[in-house]
Amino acid sequence: MFETKNYDGSKEKDYPVVIKQLDALLADEPDVIANLANASALLNQFLNDVNWVGFYIWKEDELVLGPFQGLPACVRIKSGKGVCGTAISDQKTQLVEDVHQFPGHIACDAASQSEIVVPIMKDGEVYGVLDIDSPNKGRFDEIDQKYLEQFVETLEKYI
Repeated sequence: MFETKNYDGSKEKDYPVVIKQLDALLADEPDVIANLANASALLNQFLNDVNWVGFYIWKEDELVLGPFQGLPACVRIKSGKGVCGTAISDQKTQLVEDVHQFPGHIACDAASQSEIVVPIMKDGEVYGVLDIDSPNKGRFDEIDQKYLEQFVETLEKYI
């Protein structure tokens, strides 16, 4: 089981704490870029066994790199391309155990083995995605999905 940094190690106990921390962190800040930057830093600090945590923002019919923690990344991704583009086109979280088995996977970091991408919506429209990569296959599970979707729901209040 993958544990979390600086918490008690139970995802079901720790994720709600992080979501409350996100809410408190963003509550008085109106700047979206600052909020996305802090959200990516918070998750990067919280999660073990990840090598990239960040956001892509939907602009002019493609995803454009936003605030992130990790190595330099792909700058633009078309809808339907790779895991992020599929999350946008399907408007559904993509939980990928092995990125090498995902048709059309875009390899921005050769170390990435698994990935989870959660779409972000604003006023019923696509805003972007939260993208998290891990150097370990099978890093993310349904518990991660459930709470990362809640994390994004909290974030949506501040974008």
